[in-house]
Amino acid sequence: MPKVIGTHSGTFHCDEALACYMLRQLNEYSDAKIVRSRDPAVLETCDIVVDVGGVYDHEAKRYDHHQRGFEEQFSEQYKTKLSSAGLIYKHYGKDVIRSIVKEAQLDDGAVEQLFVKLYEAFIEGVDGIDNGISQYPSDIEPAYKESTNLSARVSHLNPWWNRPEGDMDERFAQAVSLTGSEFAERVQYYALAWLPGRNIVEEGYNSRFDIDKSGQIVLFDSFCPWKDHISTIEEEALQKDPETPKILYVLYPDTAGNWRVQAVPEKPGSFVSRHPLPEAWRGIRDDALSERSGIEGCIFVHQSGFIGGNKTRDGAVALARKALTMD
Repeated sequence: MPKVIGTHSGTFHCDEALACYMLRQLNEYSDAKIVRSRDPAVLETCDIVVDVGGVYDHEAKRYDHHQRGFEEQFSEQYKTKLSSAGLIYKHYGKDVIRSIVKEAQLDDGAVEQLFVKLYEAFIEGVDGIDNGISQYPSDIEPAYKESTNLSARVSHLNPWWNRPEGDMDERFAQAVSLTGSEFAERVQYYALAWLPGRNIVEEGYNSRFDIDKSGQIVLFDSFCPWKDHISTIEEEALQKDPETPKILYVLYPDTAGNWRVQAVPEKPGSFVSRHPLPEAWRGIRDDALSERSGIEGCIFVHQSGFIGGNKTRDGAVALARKALTMD
């Protein structure tokens, strides 16, 4: 007999739609039927229940978060209260990841990295919005990341207040499909693109003293998503040695075969650089920039100083080295 996933009837939300999608990625629930009801007698017949019932009990496979006193979080490092999506992800997320990118044959260490990253980058935003937690409780930094507006787009699938409901189960199926397709795409990106980039960043970081004795310039032989990785690798290095110098510039080839010199942001997502390229170079291009910097092959330096370019690897290294000594 196929398993039955229970959730509430009526207006639906992003969290239970995503929770249902994730459960269906597991072998146990791959062909499960979804039953939407608030009747306790109906819910009692379900094999697993999400977002309704007033109970959180992993052993009993009951995953509601609305009851008084519920304060479950993903881990001690996070303050956001879980929604039904977060609960399902916390208990089944690693197996969901393995299922979505089974072709990658990820080892346990890789799955653990993805498990944490995807919570932070995707699931926590769903949890925060569903629980009515302000993303900006202060003007310093957000309490969680939200970059998809997925919760709002799911809400748009509900019927208008002045129109007949229509087939609510069909509407909910659309919500499951929408949340699932976006989540699966993010899992695939982080597993097949973001995670392999860590190896490139680690190699560059470990070889940084070969580029410059300061240890503040990292060079990659190919471009990859590096900002998150640099931040994480630096934190790991600083825990071992608090005197470890922070990276100021990252060098990599662009798609045209030229080289870029990019200033490292103060933290991922910030537009403020730790050490922008010198003010005297900003907004200058080509021969004028080569003459002003004293380095051949210059192409440009952005007017904000966050990035510049040179025609050669050696030219990019020279730009970065000289920039270290200038304001």
